[in-house]
Amino acid sequence: MPARFLSVFSVFSAFPAFSGFRGVAAVPALSALSTLTARRPLRWLGVIALTLATLVAPWAPGTAQAAPDYLSFATEDEANSTEIFSRASPAVVYVTNKALRRDFFSLNVHEIPRGSGTGFVWDDSGLIVTNFHVIAGAHRLTVTLQDQSEHDAEVVGIAPEKDLAVLRIEEPPADLVTLPLGDSSELTVGRKVLAIGNPFGLDTTLTTGVVSALGREIKAPSNRTIRGVIQTDAAINPGNSGGPLLNSLGQLVGVNTAIYSPSGASAGIGFAIPVNTVREVVPQLIAYGRIQRPAMGIELASDRWIRRYRMEGLPVVRVYPGMPAANAGIRGAYRNSRGEISLGDVITAIDGREIRSNDDFLSVLEKHRPGDEVEVELRNGDDTRKVVVALSAQD
Repeated sequence: MPARFLSVFSVFSAFPAFSGFRGVAAVPALSALSTLTARRPLRWLGVIALTLATLVAPWAPGTAQAAPDYLSFATEDEANSTEIFSRASPAVVYVTNKALRRDFFSLNVHEIPRGSGTGFVWDDSGLIVTNFHVIAGAHRLTVTLQDQSEHDAEVVGIAPEKDLAVLRIEEPPADLVTLPLGDSSELTVGRKVLAIGNPFGLDTTLTTGVVSALGREIKAPSNRTIRGVIQTDAAINPGNSGGPLLNSLGQLVGVNTAIYSPSGASAGIGFAIPVNTVREVVPQLIAYGRIQRPAMGIELASDRWIRRYRMEGLPVVRVYPGMPAANAGIRGAYRNSRGEISLGDVITAIDGREIRSNDDFLSVLEKHRPGDEVEVELRNGDDTRKVVVALSAQD
């Protein structure tokens, strides 16, 4: 074997990565290299040396690997969260509730902060959506945008039964950012969600988590039941109320409203009103100031009275003349020949759904519009019957 080839082979053998050149397996390769170097020794030795330099460099002692640049590196999940926050945070606002209080000693009236929460821009006309409990009892409301500009706000409409409210800020800027609306019916347990809010007054705070459960029920400030609520483990603390819950596309899928916690701070169980409910309620609040619910024209017994007397169903106390219930033949309570008040009809079901409380009754009506017909099941003493009632608009 030529001496020049032996020197090249010794370089191969010096590194473990090329130890396969030793022994029987190396014979064909050595033979081919010997032939090539014998014909054009200088040219082929140059090629071999260049190839060795390229292949061996990463294993050479003292060679340092290039460190990754943290500023340009992000995992896929980190990049997604960062992008959503940068796009959505300008639409999130800080809502301050101020009340009047009389000084105990001087009797002077002072304006003091009563509470605070979060909201988000609904449209570029300056409409803001938040929770009803954030603005309840306010004498004055202010909304702080992300650029720290502060605006007075007025109440456009409230829905205590859904814990939603709509505000309008005065002199809104022209560059307001809004959130795209998603579809809460597409959510599944385990999907990523992000919450942006102002917990404990710390403005524009991002927390992330997953959908923990769907179809939960919580109590609204009016003691009505809010159904179909989203449960999440994204940290939601006091001050997050009214803020947006977003999916991994940055779409609004819920409005953060409550937490379950013995301590009052986040315990990994937060609740959000689904955006499909918000879609239905907010346009009504903007147009009418309240939820437009169809009416039957009846007065019902209170839930407290029903519990006290352990009634099964919802007693009708009064039927208003000329209204749908009267036209369908529903009868209210009346005085008998001895002057005692006797029960009239008791509503036991509507469209096959059992009715046990005023909340059940109102929840059924909210699914209908004026002009819809519902089948009402009634009990009067030992007699039962069904009537069809054509719902009318609420006065």
